[in-house]
Amino acid sequence: METTVVLVHGAFADAGSWAAATSRLQEAGLAVLAPANPLRDLEADAAYLVSILAGIDGPVLLAGHSYGGAVITNAALRSESVAGLVYIAAFALDEGESLADIGERFPAPLFAPALRPAGDGELVVDPGSFAAVFAADLHHAVTDVLAVSQRPITRTALAGRCGPPAWKSLPSWYLIAEDDQAIRSDAQHYMAQRAAAHTASVAASHAVTVSRPDAVAELIITAVERIAAPAP
Repeated sequence: METTVVLVHGAFADAGSWAAATSRLQEAGLAVLAPANPLRDLEADAAYLVSILAGIDGPVLLAGHSYGGAVITNAALRSESVAGLVYIAAFALDEGESLADIGERFPAPLFAPALRPAGDGELVVDPGSFAAVFAADLHHAVTDVLAVSQRPITRTALAGRCGPPAWKSLPSWYLIAEDDQAIRSDAQHYMAQRAAAHTASVAASHAVTVSRPDAVAELIITAVERIAAPAP
């Protein structure tokens, strides 16, 4: 049965951040779904994703960017259809960890000081800093739009702690953004190695889904081919 690729975006972005990669995946003949990630609470966001997966027939490959990685890590074990995980500059948390726990193990990136309150318990990236800390490899005409169309995330979601991680029992892939100023590349290497993920690297900012859609799509296609291949 055909594998469906489900793309889960992270904070300060929306499903449109997957648009260019989605086009490439569709051109390759893959079924793709890119739902809105609520960005309200890690447990609730994972439960919402599980409800989306319940409506898909056949195997699923989950791909998560940034905070979306934490969501797929928590959701995948609750659905028998998930056959693999792809992390795109994403948080592959271990049980009991929060996003902050990963950040504290490495020198601070430029990202944290750029966060600003956006509403009741919500955060956004300061628009004036957005290009530098989130999307330095995109043209200013693009980052100017992205900076003012961010989807805020709650502090509650950022502080959420991971349940049993799906990468311990599912095959995983990881695309490291080497120029990332939101999740340091050394933190990404650490999480990818810990998850025993098949790893690729690309010179890209945190907005790698937008700036390097070819690399994103290539890794996802590789993962789909691997999980669809018959066992030896």
